[in-house]
Amino acid sequence: MRSPDPVEAGGRHGYALDIPDDARRRLAIGWLALGLAALVGSGLFAVLLVLSRAPYSKNLFVDADFFRVALVVHVDLSVLVWFIAIGGMLWSLNSTPRALAAGWAALGLALAGTLLMCIAPFSGSALPVMSNYIPVVDGPWFLAGLGVFAAACALLVLRSMWAVPRVGVRLDGAGALRFGLNSALVSAALALIAFAWSWLRLPPSIEGKAYYEVLFWGGGHVLQFTWTLLMLVAWVWLAEAIGARLPLSPRVATLFFGVGLVSVFATPVIYLAWDIVSVQHYRYLTWIMRFGGGLAILPFALAVGIGLATLRGMPEAGRPLRAALIASMALFGSGGLIGFAIEGSNVRIPAHYHGCIVGVTLAFMGLVYHLLPRMGFAAVPVRAASLQAWLYGGGQLLHIAGLAWSGGYGVQRKAAGVEQLLRTPEEIAAMGLMGLGGLVAVVGGLMFLVIAINSMRSGWKSSISR
Repeated sequence: MRSPDPVEAGGRHGYALDIPDDARRRLAIGWLALGLAALVGSGLFAVLLVLSRAPYSKNLFVDADFFRVALVVHVDLSVLVWFIAIGGMLWSLNSTPRALAAGWAALGLALAGTLLMCIAPFSGSALPVMSNYIPVVDGPWFLAGLGVFAAACALLVLRSMWAVPRVGVRLDGAGALRFGLNSALVSAALALIAFAWSWLRLPPSIEGKAYYEVLFWGGGHVLQFTWTLLMLVAWVWLAEAIGARLPLSPRVATLFFGVGLVSVFATPVIYLAWDIVSVQHYRYLTWIMRFGGGLAILPFALAVGIGLATLRGMPEAGRPLRAALIASMALFGSGGLIGFAIEGSNVRIPAHYHGCIVGVTLAFMGLVYHLLPRMGFAAVPVRAASLQAWLYGGGQLLHIAGLAWSGGYGVQRKAAGVEQLLRTPEEIAAMGLMGLGGLVAVVGGLMFLVIAINSMRSGWKSSISR
């Protein structure tokens, strides 16, 4: 086993995992490569999305379907594929060598499914459906790709559960992180069950957008627990890596990870008690995400915040990790607060979920920076990586601030180009702020890709040869 030989300067609980020096590490690298490739594809659409909503440039986009097709691909690559790929990386590192062939098969299927989804918008006319959680392009190529990717996720989860290492009774920091990763794995398994359950119980009379809304509603809510638990693991790991002294023992951290998971077990009860098209089904799934999903966030945020506030003498190499951690907490917290201000269907809704999703993404970016040299690649440049985290986080803060401001004027969500009727100077200024922040965030996102890919390219031969 390869020791993390971390940046750690004063972490006392050992919240870090050893990096295996065998095929598990190579499998984890494969998942990371898929995640980075998904972000590259997503980034190609991000500039067009921002320009299609910003004042003046929005008038160039007279075909609203272009915006929606681009948005479908952008969201699925930057959220679904990227998040699953990071989960695959972490679950591969946190595994025994059992059933490695299944792990590679899952990665191959995930790659094939992703390619099919990317090809779909250029394979002929198909209807973009802006369904919540997993938007789709309602055509054979995209749906085939999504089905293959779903099979990959199922195989990944099954293999990871089969190869999960024992946490043990006497918990240390590594054991607490393993429990957090295992909790996210259980949540992912329940999400897959919910997707399958909804598909099997869909009334044949439902078509179009309503079909996909019902199909993805239950599993989509449970997936939010998976992303949140993975983010909390990243927060604790990054805080320890920069030497922050968290007032959180491994046993208490394990308890909070369990609290963050427990609400998802209400999902089968909801499916058994109410029909999937009932108001109660929708309402109670929303409740378990809104209230149950936040139970573990506050104590972890407080512990990490105290650790950051009392941090002294951080090494230079820890600066990018601290920047990513602070930006992640700021974005996730802002998105959560905006969620309480949502009224009606306006752009405060994307402001809410953009804040939360980008908060998760920034935590993953920081963890990638930390893990790259520990998986055999070159260390990331400190100044460039720090600037990247601040640019990406700051740009996204401006982006969601503009959306939240615009929502106060009733600017509608899922509208763009000439459909987006901006009448007053205040509405134009608010969406201009959104556009400016989005472009800054795009620069930050591109910087992350350049930094991470350069690190992998520099150390590729030494990493693979191990």
